[in-house]
Amino acid sequence: MHKQMFKISILALALLLSACSLPEKADETKNWSPSKLYSEAKDEMGQGNFERAVSLYEKLESRYPFGTYAQQAQMEVAYAYYRQGDQPQALAAVERFIKLHPDHPNVDYMYYLRGLINFNDKTSIFDFLSRQDPTERDPKAAREAFDSFKQVVDKFPNSKYAEDSADRMAYLVNAMAQYDVHVANYYYRRGAYLAAANRAQQSVKQYQNAPAVEEALYIMVKSYDALGLTELRDDADRVLRKNFPNSVYFHGGVVKTKPWWQIW
Repeated sequence: MHKQMFKISILALALLLSACSLPEKADETKNWSPSKLYSEAKDEMGQGNFERAVSLYEKLESRYPFGTYAQQAQMEVAYAYYRQGDQPQALAAVERFIKLHPDHPNVDYMYYLRGLINFNDKTSIFDFLSRQDPTERDPKAAREAFDSFKQVVDKFPNSKYAEDSADRMAYLVNAMAQYDVHVANYYYRRGAYLAAANRAQQSVKQYQNAPAVEEALYIMVKSYDALGLTELRDDADRVLRKNFPNSVYFHGGVVKTKPWWQIW
């Protein structure tokens, strides 16, 4: 019995040593030039093979860290992670590039990309299509997207990304105002009238020119009325009528706006 176990152990050890001695698979990219690595990575990107593209770009940067291809590879890695839906890695790649190359001629694109990454964050307040209650969503991504787009507009007013950044900023303002209105409506439906009025008032103060202000004022009117605060109700009603004289809320209607997801 002992001899048999000894033989099995020797056989297992031999197999293990045999496996360890197997030659490693050769890296086909070992002797590729920077242009070859970059070209192959671009092809992989075009075919949607983002993981493979990232691998090639990272090899390019590590082997040829001081060439122009390396800087371009860093930008492409950020975009590849963005397309792959890996938000943390994409943001990390963007921040790294901006820190390393603050004066790069295409750094405006990286600020713009950072805005897009946050703008399209699936866990942000823009995910209105889900059944998640709006009060459970965090508008942090929207604010960060706004800040990134604002940096494009402020720092690079002549950038080809400036116009689209400004458009997205305008939309983000209303989206954040609408978030507050959703929360205010949530409170109102549950009888928390003071909380509803305060949240609606916050939207009015912070986003004065946003279309969502109309509904925010209407929620204030309803909330103050429910609380028996007639003076505050009348003040809110007066502001609503002055700024939105033809508001459908005066006739028991609701404002119908184009869904945000149809804008871009």
